[in-house]
Amino acid sequence: MKTLVLIDGNALIHRSYHALPPLTTAKNELVNAVYGFAAILLKVIKEQQPDCLAAAFDLPGPTFRNKEYKMYKAKRVKAPQDLYDQIKRVKQVVRAFAIPIYEKAGFEADDVIGTIAEKAAAQKDTEILIVTGDLDTLQLVGSRIKVYALKRGIKDTMIYDKKEVVKRYSLSSSQITDLKGLMGDASDNIPGVPAIGEKTATALLKDFGSLEKLYQNIEQSEVNPKLKARLLEYKEQAFLSKHLGTIKRDVPLDFKIDQCQWQNFSRQKAAKLFEELGFKSLLSRLL
Repeated sequence: MKTLVLIDGNALIHRSYHALPPLTTAKNELVNAVYGFAAILLKVIKEQQPDCLAAAFDLPGPTFRNKEYKMYKAKRVKAPQDLYDQIKRVKQVVRAFAIPIYEKAGFEADDVIGTIAEKAAAQKDTEILIVTGDLDTLQLVGSRIKVYALKRGIKDTMIYDKKEVVKRYSLSSSQITDLKGLMGDASDNIPGVPAIGEKTATALLKDFGSLEKLYQNIEQSEVNPKLKARLLEYKEQAFLSKHLGTIKRDVPLDFKIDQCQWQNFSRQKAAKLFEELGFKSLLSRLL
């Protein structure tokens, strides 16, 4: 089996920016997110020894979710500009490590990752590890797809396989989108069904299995009458929320796993960039 590591670029940038104190170059350029990203990348490469690597990033502009639901992420506070200013530098790090970058207008990095993971998993000799600070990707976990998640800061990590997902949510990875349909997601302004939290949503999904089966059987079920009335009133919103929370796996991408084989890494090129950025502590960790 060979391993493909998929890097969730924007998620790691945001995590690094907020986890690390301000760090500047000799020219007073803020690079704390770049440093954190590079440190995570080196850690994952050392631990996992991947055969293939790829990185996904968001592109500016609305996605299909914004077009279908105008309030999607509407309440999210915009990150400081000096975070966005570091994305260009992070991509320089990625390219210095000879890692291909995948992006697609109208879609989020999660959708790009979901599509690549689906394509790679179709090859029976490949295991996929998604590196992220965002647990939305747990819905992608399968027999050969795992998630390498940052729990706190940039050093505390864990790997989610199917058993770990069940341990965390008491539901399977395939039910996570149903969970979002019922309880929503405040961070993305996905509404869900009002007044239904994780406990109630989990109990319903344990009983019925999915959002579709819940609504197919709700009329003759023994669900509490008040809860049943609320579920029926917000049925359309529940399915919209599930749709918004579902990572696409069919983004039109020109992806071939052979393009991601990690074999042309130039230590000299990466070292030169690290020196320019002032990352002296990372130079000794270069492979």
